[in-house]
Amino acid sequence: MLALVSLAAAAQQTVDVSIQDYRFSPAEVRIKVGDTVKWTNREKRTSHSVLFPAENGLESERMFPQEHWQRTFTQPGSYSYRCGPHDEMKGLVLVE
Repeated sequence: MLALVSLAAAAQQTVDVSIQDYRFSPAEVRIKVGDTVKWTNREKRTSHSVLFPAENGLESERMFPQEHWQRTFTQPGSYSYRCGPHDEMKGLVLVE
C-alpha cells in the first residue's frame, strides 16, 4: 500500500498557462522537477511564442489562436520567459 501512495505522490503534472489579452495567466507558476507547463493561445487573432532569453534564446514556434506548446522541466531553477514578438509579456516558471 505504501508503494502506491509513493507512486501517486511522484506523479508528474501538467500546469496550464493561458495567453490572452497580451498576458500570460498565471504569470508565475511553481512546479516540481519533471512537471510540464502547457501554454495555450486564447487570443482571437494574434500569434505569440514563449521565449527563454537566458537559455540561448530557446523559443517555441509561433502559436496561433487555440494552438499550444508545452515544455517539461527537468532541472530545478527559476526560468524567466517572455513572448518573442511582444517584449512586454513576461512570465516565470519556478521549478523545485
